[in-house]
Amino acid sequence: MAAAQREERSFIDPHGIRTIYDVYEPGGDAARVRGVVQILHGVGEHAGRYAHVAEALTAAGYLVYADDHRGHGRTGLEQHGGDVRRLGRLGPGGLRAAVAACAQLSSIIRADHPGLPLILVGHSWGSFLAQMLLDRHPRDYDAVVLTGSALRWPGALNSGDLNAPWKAPDAMGSEWLSSDLAVGRAFLDDPLTTSEPLAKLFGPLDTLRLIGKPAKDLPRDVPLLLMIGRDDTVGGPRSIHRLAEAYRRRSGLTDVTTLIYPDIRHEVFNDVTREAVIADLIAWIDRHLLHAV
Repeated sequence: MAAAQREERSFIDPHGIRTIYDVYEPGGDAARVRGVVQILHGVGEHAGRYAHVAEALTAAGYLVYADDHRGHGRTGLEQHGGDVRRLGRLGPGGLRAAVAACAQLSSIIRADHPGLPLILVGHSWGSFLAQMLLDRHPRDYDAVVLTGSALRWPGALNSGDLNAPWKAPDAMGSEWLSSDLAVGRAFLDDPLTTSEPLAKLFGPLDTLRLIGKPAKDLPRDVPLLLMIGRDDTVGGPRSIHRLAEAYRRRSGLTDVTTLIYPDIRHEVFNDVTREAVIADLIAWIDRHLLHAV
């Protein structure tokens, strides 16, 4: 398949905020497109950090939609009048508006491609947004993938210093992201990222709104894949197993897969085993197209 083609688009949410998103289309024969993947990035970052994931997915025959969430990346830069110091702050409507904007993009995707399965992929805070979307709109998604995720519950979600295991006089503070230290350096150097803690960016009320458990008795049995690094300090293996069990027992999901990768950290798509992780993602999606309706 020919190289992917990327197009920047946007929509206006009910608060008047313009959300900017990218669409990656497989080159060549459009009839070979197999489905659509919607990527939700984490806090303090932007969709551009997932371009390599999008390109691998398009090479495998998938369309990819990836937005810069409320207050983040290009959306946040425009929203905050070009003030990079305010990146990460969600603005009017807060977390609820951020979730609604992701749902709005899902609706746009469904309208653009009504005959294709839609797979939701969320990383870190994006995985929390994906959990909320699955709770509220389970019929909208044909499969869901959560990376760098955790059970959103006290005791299962780290509210402390995520970089604590790598404390040293010369530490960058971003070592928790990846064992490939160039990733952490690039994050710090990126003009569209911020290292401010989530609680400071969102404030106490929206931080509390992140707490929750998977909804009970979902009306659709959506296939779910959980992918984390064993050394992820956001939740880690114990938390991800609790999340998987909650989806089985509370939500009634019967197809829940957990992949834990040894010796890597939070950003599974940006660590030393990135190629294998992305290959696992594509292979899992390929296998689960049969579940889509």
